[in-house]
Amino acid sequence: MRLHVALLELKNIGRRFGHIVALKGIDFTLEDGEVLALLGDNGAGKSTLIKVITGVYPPSEGDMYFGDEVIRFDSPQDARDLGIETVYQDLALVPSMSIARNFYLGRELVKRVGPFALFDQAAMDAGAAVALGEIGIHIRNASESVARLSGGERQSIAIARALHFGSRVLILDEPTSALSVGETRKVLGYIAAAKEKGIGVIFITHNITHVFEVADRATILSHGEKVGDFSICDVTQDDVAAMVMGQGIPEHL
Repeated sequence: MRLHVALLELKNIGRRFGHIVALKGIDFTLEDGEVLALLGDNGAGKSTLIKVITGVYPPSEGDMYFGDEVIRFDSPQDARDLGIETVYQDLALVPSMSIARNFYLGRELVKRVGPFALFDQAAMDAGAAVALGEIGIHIRNASESVARLSGGERQSIAIARALHFGSRVLILDEPTSALSVGETRKVLGYIAAAKEKGIGVIFITHNITHVFEVADRATILSHGEKVGDFSICDVTQDDVAAMVMGQGIPEHL
């Protein structure tokens, strides 16, 4: 019996690829309005865990819960339909398309012209501008090509898209990598805005300083296993760095 119902919970999750064990015995929770930093060195299992959560890979064992329901995804679309949105490092934006078309990608607004259904570009331009403005992103022209935007602006659009379309869980994969200091500050602000909306955020990063700025809790993986799960107020940056580098849990914890 589950005594506490989290927004998202994984129990004893494992994932194997043939004889290779990528994840083993992972217990994981995310609460409404919580920013959870998912940390670990390269090869720790972060990407595999996220792919299990988002329906790319089924777990080899274990259970996943969304609220009080057991979930099992057959595809990433199943996860999106439930409200789990992911912003990957490559952003999944199409550079040759406009800001508005990218914002509504896969959810395009249409209008009827006789027997035909055509993209309603004007409605998408207006809708994207309003939605972006609501979280402080003021664009010059929603019909402008994404190719002309900076990395931080592209990241902002991808995050705003996830927030706008009703995500309950927002997964951010290295959102501040390769951004300027100013753009990084904006993205961290959007993470805080998502938290204020009650969205559970999984924040994958190698930047421990950013973790301590926005996260409530940190889960650390190593070689496919969870090696630590701590409230940020109970650890130091040195503690977290030591665990990420595989030095184990500090003795004072």
